[in-house]
Amino acid sequence: MADVLSQGEIDALLSAISTGQMDADELKKEETEKKVKVYDFKRALRFSKDQIRSLSRIHENFARLLTTYFSAQLRTYVQITVTSVDQLPYEEFIRSIPKMTILNVFEPYPLDGRLLMEVNPNIAYAMLDRLLGGKGDSINKVENLTEIETRIMSQLFQRTLDSFQDAWSSVIELEPVMEEIEVNPQFLQMVSPNETVVVISLSTTIGETSGMINICLPHVVLEEILPKLSVHYWMQEKKKQRAPGEVLTIERTLNRAPLLVQAELGTSEISIQEFLHLGIGDVIELDQSIHEPLLVKVGGEHKYYAQPGKMKNQVAVQVTELIEEAEENE
Repeated sequence: MADVLSQGEIDALLSAISTGQMDADELKKEETEKKVKVYDFKRALRFSKDQIRSLSRIHENFARLLTTYFSAQLRTYVQITVTSVDQLPYEEFIRSIPKMTILNVFEPYPLDGRLLMEVNPNIAYAMLDRLLGGKGDSINKVENLTEIETRIMSQLFQRTLDSFQDAWSSVIELEPVMEEIEVNPQFLQMVSPNETVVVISLSTTIGETSGMINICLPHVVLEEILPKLSVHYWMQEKKKQRAPGEVLTIERTLNRAPLLVQAELGTSEISIQEFLHLGIGDVIELDQSIHEPLLVKVGGEHKYYAQPGKMKNQVAVQVTELIEEAEENE
């Protein structure tokens, strides 16, 4: 985005030109000169801005799902939000995270390769303390995790993959499987050092403890589904969902749905005393005149006027008029 000058800066610039401190011709010359932008081939930008925005939307949904999941599991205040989405070399990402941390490596079937969820030790131990009945205090002892602690964390983060699967369901049906938990990033080599990865940073608060959760997505793993991360593809998908064949299928299903139609010959009111003394052969007088049309109810609502008659020796009614109230309701 270009810098926007304030009114004070504009006034100072005009004043400098009018007093001769700045030359307008030199300014024009600078504008006409080609601007050179330095490009670092080690930091190849292999994801477009459109794809980065799509990844950001997907993981904003993932953050909301994680907030709900951890709130239910830990029974304490949890807040998770996306703070940044950056693309950088894998080596640079590895150097940026702590030397001892919680690294959850999982395989996103059917995609080839591995993805990484790095959880700051402060956050990981606050979760562990809550699961074991504590207040959610954080004690950084990640270098010597016990087998029990590793097992508990593994089960906790294994279930977060369900939320990851749901967040990605609009793009691809993933079946992520937890592969291992590592604590030293130097022992973890998922891709080549210069491979471009997208790092989604999630700001996480568990009770009174705050930290970061980083999702590392290598370009080589997402390469085959990158076209699906464009807005153009999503618009095409929405059009496909409204295909005429699907609309016709819905219409046929609705047309086969049963609907109750009733023709009222009239109504009458009698007292309880008269009702108790009714017998065979008694006649109940209706308030419907033989010169007035009958009311036809569809699904319990008055819909038409009709006149009684016979068709093929069976009692029938002929619709004569649509009730105006029904027209207004439509």
